[in-house]
Amino acid sequence: MKHLFKPSTFKWILTLLILLVLIKLVWFAVEMKWLPASGVEHTQESGGKSLYYRVKLTPNEAPAPVKKAPVQSKRPAGSIRDITLLAIYNASDATVITVSYKGKTKVLSKGDEINGFVLEGAGSTYATFSKNAKTYKVDLVKGKHNGKGRNSIQNSNVPSVSIPSGKAEGEITDAGDHKIIDRTLLDHYAKNMDDIYKNIGIAEVRDGRNLKGFKITFVRKGSPFAKLGVKRDDIIKSINGQEINSYNAAFNMYKNIQNVENVTLVIQRGKEEMELEYEIN
Repeated sequence: MKHLFKPSTFKWILTLLILLVLIKLVWFAVEMKWLPASGVEHTQESGGKSLYYRVKLTPNEAPAPVKKAPVQSKRPAGSIRDITLLAIYNASDATVITVSYKGKTKVLSKGDEINGFVLEGAGSTYATFSKNAKTYKVDLVKGKHNGKGRNSIQNSNVPSVSIPSGKAEGEITDAGDHKIIDRTLLDHYAKNMDDIYKNIGIAEVRDGRNLKGFKITFVRKGSPFAKLGVKRDDIIKSINGQEINSYNAAFNMYKNIQNVENVTLVIQRGKEEMELEYEIN
């Protein structure tokens, strides 16, 4: 029988194994007696600094409430409510009204504009205006006797017997070759057009279909018109050189009368034509 190892080699290997076992036993005894039960961990210091952010999730104080300025409703510019209708005159070829706007009295004929509103026409107790393709109606309101009333003026040749709506202030002074008219009278009759027709009557004078002037049918005794020097049956031909051959011509003069200082009235009395001079102050 052939041996795999020599006896000497086997003996050397066995001796080496025994030696390793002894070394292991010695190391185990030393470890149990002197080394700590827990291992030592190596920590490496870092020179960097941790970054952090402070986040305020719930504020300690509530923000102060923001006070909103009160919204004030502004009256729209160009309101129809700013126009007060004082008087109306309707004729065959003219519509004339008297209005009060911002404390001032104005006379308007059809097509005239005030406060952005254009006069389109008038009925017996109202006037119609247009603005931006819309139509507006203003009623004739007049507070005289009972606080609030309605009145309108229609073309008529019949004298009125109504009591004037208010006493006209101002005087007419005879200066010889002319008469001096207090301007406050014009202001009164501009605001009270119906008082004109209660104190003086007029009628058309026509030659066929053409209007030639206006004939005075009556003058109320004691009225300011009686002091103007005009008489019944006088025919008014022109005012300040402008022929009065239409209602529009007559009321154009009436509209501008507050802006003039002198008036020349041409009348026909019987077969005589004469001039009446007036100064307004």
